[in-house]
Amino acid sequence: MSVRRVVPNIPTGTGGETGTDPAAMRANAAFYGLLGFEEVMNHGWIMTLASPSRPTAQISVMTADRTGPVTPDLSVEVADVDAAYAAMAEAGAEIVYGPQDEEWGVRRFFVRDPNGRVINVLGHR
Repeated sequence: MSVRRVVPNIPTGTGGETGTDPAAMRANAAFYGLLGFEEVMNHGWIMTLASPSRPTAQISVMTADRTGPVTPDLSVEVADVDAAYAAMAEAGAEIVYGPQDEEWGVRRFFVRDPNGRVINVLGHR
């Protein structure tokens, strides 16, 4: 199994009816910008910030997951989503969602870890 990056998902704002909270996103971008992070992706409901010198050092801020049934606590990008899914399913782990190809360019599934945390396992298509 090859892990490409691990990204904490920081919940913010309420998201309201649209699932977005522009003021919360701006406040987080400004705060984490003071630590050297820069915005590399923003879908309104999820924004990813990364270190310019170490692009895989990232955090994501999200109001709620727009396409999944719950908001995951952590994202793990892997080289082969289907192999990761097969390993988790074979081990009897609780699959919460997917696998699913999302309109925004990833294939992913959610799995619950032994502590009850929901992990978003994904790969870019």
